[in-house]
Amino acid sequence: MPQGRRTCSIRPRACPVGAVAKPGEAAQATAHDTIAPPILPHPVQFPAMSRYWSPLVHRLTPYVPGEQPKLARLVKLNTNENPYGPSPRVLEALRAEVADTLRLYPDPNAERLKAAIAARYGRTPNEVFVGNGSDEVLAHAFMAFFRQKQPVLFPDISYSFYPVYATLYEVQTRIIPLNEHFQIDIGDYRQPNGGIIIANPNAPTGCALPLADIEALCQANTESVVVIDEAYVDFGAESAVELIARFPQLLVVHTLSKSRSLAGLRVGFALGQAELIEALDRVKNSFNSYPLDRLAICGAVAALEDEAYFATTCTRVIQTREGMVAELEALGFEVLPSRANFVFARHPRHDAAQLAAALRQQGVIVRHFKSPRIEQFLRISVGDEEQTGVLVRALREILA
Repeated sequence: MPQGRRTCSIRPRACPVGAVAKPGEAAQATAHDTIAPPILPHPVQFPAMSRYWSPLVHRLTPYVPGEQPKLARLVKLNTNENPYGPSPRVLEALRAEVADTLRLYPDPNAERLKAAIAARYGRTPNEVFVGNGSDEVLAHAFMAFFRQKQPVLFPDISYSFYPVYATLYEVQTRIIPLNEHFQIDIGDYRQPNGGIIIANPNAPTGCALPLADIEALCQANTESVVVIDEAYVDFGAESAVELIARFPQLLVVHTLSKSRSLAGLRVGFALGQAELIEALDRVKNSFNSYPLDRLAICGAVAALEDEAYFATTCTRVIQTREGMVAELEALGFEVLPSRANFVFARHPRHDAAQLAAALRQQGVIVRHFKSPRIEQFLRISVGDEEQTGVLVRALREILA
C-alpha cells in the first residue's frame, strides 16, 4: 500500500452508454458476443494451445474470479464478501469438529445440513440439494436441465459464469438484453427455450425483480426449468422459495458465502421439488460424491441455526449500502437501485477504468468490467462503515 494518500487527477470525458441490442440481434448472439471476462490489473498469461487438449478445451474461455490481493491494509471492495465475520457459533462448531474424525469421509448426502436448510426454508430434506458453493450447484443445474434442443435464456449483463458453463457443457444459449434502465424485462423471456436462468438480484447491477415477476415468469414458462440464482437475495430482495410448492419447474439457488459470511467454506444449495433435486443428485454422484467436507457441513449448520446474528449483519450491510449510495450520488455518481451487498455506479464525467486505477493507488480495490454496455460502471462491494468512509474520502480527493 502506498505511504500516505496520493492524488490522481483524471481527465473528464463523456461516457456514452452502448446501444441496447435489438431482440432479433440477441437471438443470433452467443454468450461470448455479449459477456466478456473482467479485466484484471495485470494480464493473465495463458500457455499456448496444446496438441493434447480436447477440442472442447480449445473453445473454453474460463471464468476470471475477482482479484484476491496479497497486500496488507487494503480496503477490499471488489468481490462482494461480507465485511462482518461468521457467527461465533460457526467458529465454535469448527473448533469442535477438528478432531480425529477428520480421517473419515464426510456424509456424502450431508443429511444434517439438508435438514437444517429444509427447516429454515419450510421445505423437506428431499427438496434440498447441497454443493461446493453455489457455483458448483449452478454448474450441475446446467448439466442436469439445460442440454436441450432449445437454447437456455439469460441476460446479456449477468453473472459471467453462465456463458462459461454453457460452453463447458455445450449448451445452446440465447442472450436477452437488459432494458435501457439495466433491468430484466420478463416479457422478453416469453419465447421457446430450453431453460431460463436469472440472477435475482442481478449481478453485477444489483437490480432486483419483484416476486410477482418471478411468479408470472413461471406461469408463462411451464415446459422448461426456471433457475433463480438468489446469491444476494438476503440484502433486501424477495425470495422465490415460497413459489416452489406451486411450480415444479422452479429451482432456487442460494449460497452461504454472502449473507452468512462463509465464502471461505464453499457451501451452496438449491431448493426445488423432489424431481429436480433427484436430477442434481444424479449429476453430483456422477462427478463427486463428497462435495462438502466435515468442516463445511458443521459450519454451515451452525450458521443457519444462528438466525439472530444473520439478521443483524444483513441489516448492518443494508444500512451501510444506503448511506454509501447517498454519498456516491452526492459526488455526482449515477447508482443503479441495489438490493445486494454491492452497488453499480458510474460518473458522467470520469472514466470508470481510470477511477478504479486511481482508487487502487489510494489503497481501495473495486471491480471494473470491460464489457459491452457496462464499461463505464464500477461495482463496489459494501464494506463496514470504516471501509466505506475510506472509499468516500478517496473518491472526494480523486474527483476534486
